[in-house]
Amino acid sequence: MSRICQITGKAAMTGNSVSHSNRKTKRRFYPNLFVKKYFLESEQRWVTLKLSAAGMRNINKKGLESALKQAKEKGYISKY
Repeated sequence: MSRICQITGKAAMTGNSVSHSNRKTKRRFYPNLFVKKYFLESEQRWVTLKLSAAGMRNINKKGLESALKQAKEKGYISKY
């Protein structure tokens, strides 16, 4: 599974590491991902998600079911 948040769609970005002498080498910036289990009340089962810290705040704010519905509409997850 790739390093993409299943709720917000955050993925790795590319950029440069800049040294003291101002030399630039390519590097990647990864999102702050966690693997979390949530209980889906409507289906009476646990759902395992790989999400960022922003995705966890999003679930706390909107609720699990609405966050999953929006992520499915945007194409971040196919099923849950």
